[in-house]
Amino acid sequence: MDTIRDEMERPKRVIVTDNISEEGIKKLREFAVVDIELELSKADLKERIADYDAIAIRSGTRLTTEIIEAGSTGRLKVIGRAGVGLDNIAVETATDKGILVVNAPDANTISVAEHTIALLLSLSRKIPAANLSLKSGDWNRKEYKGVEVNGKVLCIIGLGRVGSEVAKRAKGLGMKIIAYDPFISVDKAKELGITLASLNKSIQAADFITIHTPLTKDTLNLISTKEFAMMKDGVRLINCARGGIVDEKALKDAIKGGKVAGAALDVFVHEPPLPEERDLLELAEVIVTPHLGAYTTEAQDAAGVEIADDLIAALQNKTVRNSVNMFYVEEEIMETIKPYLELGKKLGLLAAQLIPNSGRFELLEISYEGELGSANTGGIGENTRIITRAILKSFLSLFTDGVNYVNADAIARKFGIKVMERNTEEIEDFSSLISIRTVTRADGEEKVKRVAGTLFGKYDPRIVKIDGYRVDAVPSGYMLICSFLDKPRVIGPVCTILGDRGINIAGMQVGREEVGGEAVMVINVDGMVSEGCIDEIKEVENIADVTLVKL
Repeated sequence: MDTIRDEMERPKRVIVTDNISEEGIKKLREFAVVDIELELSKADLKERIADYDAIAIRSGTRLTTEIIEAGSTGRLKVIGRAGVGLDNIAVETATDKGILVVNAPDANTISVAEHTIALLLSLSRKIPAANLSLKSGDWNRKEYKGVEVNGKVLCIIGLGRVGSEVAKRAKGLGMKIIAYDPFISVDKAKELGITLASLNKSIQAADFITIHTPLTKDTLNLISTKEFAMMKDGVRLINCARGGIVDEKALKDAIKGGKVAGAALDVFVHEPPLPEERDLLELAEVIVTPHLGAYTTEAQDAAGVEIADDLIAALQNKTVRNSVNMFYVEEEIMETIKPYLELGKKLGLLAAQLIPNSGRFELLEISYEGELGSANTGGIGENTRIITRAILKSFLSLFTDGVNYVNADAIARKFGIKVMERNTEEIEDFSSLISIRTVTRADGEEKVKRVAGTLFGKYDPRIVKIDGYRVDAVPSGYMLICSFLDKPRVIGPVCTILGDRGINIAGMQVGREEVGGEAVMVINVDGMVSEGCIDEIKEVENIADVTLVKL
């Protein structure tokens, strides 16, 4: 009891290891003792971090597993990242150690949107090149003749926080907006005055294209040679999202070939770009800035204040607005729920990777059956909303940045996704079961996918159903999901292809309803499977579809 009292009464201590806004520092100092240490080595930080209740960082400090584990041996309770990205924080380690991680996902929205518009106008009027020319003593108006943006079609890829703000500003410039975002409903787009279309139709109609989607395995090289070939001659492209979404080599070729009139890039595959990438940057048609989208006084101030507010709230055991990895529930209930949370995360990731690539995603329905669906199961049934939040966060994280346990519901609503939770005490095959049903609409027809999982014992998660077929698969690592017609000489050739490529099979399950009918095969493999290998498997007779998922 004396230890608890001492902890409550002792002054809170916060260490700041990157430049945080003065307003943020001021707020922290009203609550805690603040040490600003901007030049700490990794070894020094590891040695000192356990002396602090919280640490505030930006992108310059790397909080590795080793450093976080050192902090967990002492006072460290919360990590604050004054920005969106979490690549420099070992979040899983922090979660395992009970350390809250908070970030500032909304602070840079306006700054990135404004930077996008600035690049769009600079691109249309050739402002950077004209500026350099005149300063070098030339007066050459003919060479820098531009184009108006008024009346032009702007394609926005990704209508999240930033994309929506760009749309508002572009409409003010008189542009016509067409957008591709499979997670925005038609009704929501109408509210914004935006026409939704497929990716192909959007880029085909565009005079300007701007990208505002996270970098995932699905968006890597989203705009490449095939997409450039579909575009109008003279199209202009802006990327203030993430390097790698636009294939840089394909962009260079499209510019040299005359398809693309110009590009404005704030982000790159490698930052700073490698020497061999300089040929793209040096093209006269390309405008570049060194990842300045969020780098404004206002965005930095807002991020500092946001992170200070959440650090203080967390240290006072109050509700935290931008929690990344934690939620509040009684400790004894959390111990019971935790295995189902882990199962839910895996199911969410699996469901997200199995939805069709075409069409508009509309519904995520989560069902809890048996003990999980009961309100009288030691508090689990009464807290399935927490598992739902974990599933939703895991599901959405593949499609947008900045999703956490607090804002997952709001992001789903913003995208026009209907999230339903259904609880029933009825039992079919398992004492407890979590099922996910997704609905995507394409050409007026619904495409439904289903996955379900349970726990064997207390801690052993399993995938037990995929699209109604019974399986028994461990949700771990890389998994190939193959739909096929249950005929001879299907499973053998698939295994041979994997073996010839040096890919080891860790486990395999087949689910079917009748001999010779449709079936599903789940193959756990020990490593990544290339697109070439997947294409070869698809050529096997009676294989209908193949999807690689990572859990």
